[in-house]
Amino acid sequence: MSSSTHDAVEVISAKRDHHALSDSQIDWVIDAYTRGEVADEQMSALAMAVLLNGMSRAEIARWTAAMIASGERMDFGGLSRPTADKHSTGGVGDKITLPLAPLVASCGVAVPQLSGRGLGHTGGTLDKLEAIPGWRAALSNAALMAQLESVGAVICAAGDALAPADKKLYALRDVTGTVEAIPLIASSIMSKKIAEGTGSLVLDVKVGTGAFMKDLERARELAEVMVGLGTDAGVHTVALLTDMSTPLGLTAGNALEVAESVEVLAGGGPSDVVELTVALAREMLAGAGRDDVDPAEVLASGRAMDTWNAMIRAQGGDPGAALPQARETHVVAAPATGVLTRLDAMAVGMAAWRLGAGRARKEDPVQAGAGVVWHARPGDAVREGEPLLTLHTDEPARFDRALASLEGGYDITPGETPFVPAPLLIDRVG
Repeated sequence: MSSSTHDAVEVISAKRDHHALSDSQIDWVIDAYTRGEVADEQMSALAMAVLLNGMSRAEIARWTAAMIASGERMDFGGLSRPTADKHSTGGVGDKITLPLAPLVASCGVAVPQLSGRGLGHTGGTLDKLEAIPGWRAALSNAALMAQLESVGAVICAAGDALAPADKKLYALRDVTGTVEAIPLIASSIMSKKIAEGTGSLVLDVKVGTGAFMKDLERARELAEVMVGLGTDAGVHTVALLTDMSTPLGLTAGNALEVAESVEVLAGGGPSDVVELTVALAREMLAGAGRDDVDPAEVLASGRAMDTWNAMIRAQGGDPGAALPQARETHVVAAPATGVLTRLDAMAVGMAAWRLGAGRARKEDPVQAGAGVVWHARPGDAVREGEPLLTLHTDEPARFDRALASLEGGYDITPGETPFVPAPLLIDRVG
């Protein structure tokens, strides 16, 4: 793909001056950057030009295709059942992948969920699962295929061979203030998902204070771009826009979220986690041609719990083992009696991060037991002096900064004022 017909300054200047990049310019710059011929500072300048001046749908599609072409593509055509996958743009308490993958697998659709570790307050799916004693994230392609055939669900680390251009560019965007560029977000997510080879894909695009996208219109734009990229690549793709102003469920943290996910699989758990899990399962099943199965019934039957146990055991974990617990806890009492009318997702997420549940740099360790449990959700009555939140950490010196994160992060309205929380499901694209 490499060619001497282009150079980095030419490509940067074109985008700086509001021109559309040609197919050959895009192919060349992605290939040359992956091989090290284009330097980080040059790609940084191009990423900033994209952030400031945007890209057309045709440019984004070609950029995504070039990222896919930088590595290998997986093929699940040999499996005995169709495949479906889900990607979330990340939020606080977003443990949905954990109950969702075994639920969809229990309905007859294979789920190859290639996931990552968290950076910042959102926490990663692999970090959560690594709280389970013995569980391992790394699988060979052969082991992944065998587990998909026998169990139906895999949650594991994506290999380095899938869209290596994205891995390199993602790290660069993180340190150059260009993470927010919609063309680069969309191509990053979709290059990996298309290269992964799934037959259908459901995108959970979060909107609100605890989400990457705070604004509904920008979230909708991102969803539309990603759905278009997937559809053009032959992947049945839809997106749900979901609220992330309030954190999901009642926990944020690694082992804490695993425990809550197991509650959902056992037929209980917070209603919002159950609602979103079932809604995403319905979309995944429909995309894979299995909308004749009701995931709510399958969840209630216990079959998804059986699949969860098999999935965890297949990757070396003990689903019956006790989960790690933080050595220290601190209770935040409700300062007044009334109705909780706001619990800010970002405040809770930052508190969990400061307690040790997340990481600031990719090489930082995380505490398996750290995080936040909230004992009420917006709309619930609370009483002065009773527990509102409980903070968990191994290092009590972390409590002060976590408490500072929570200042102004919730509202309690006196009396018994009726309060209806915002709907969890906002819109559907595709």
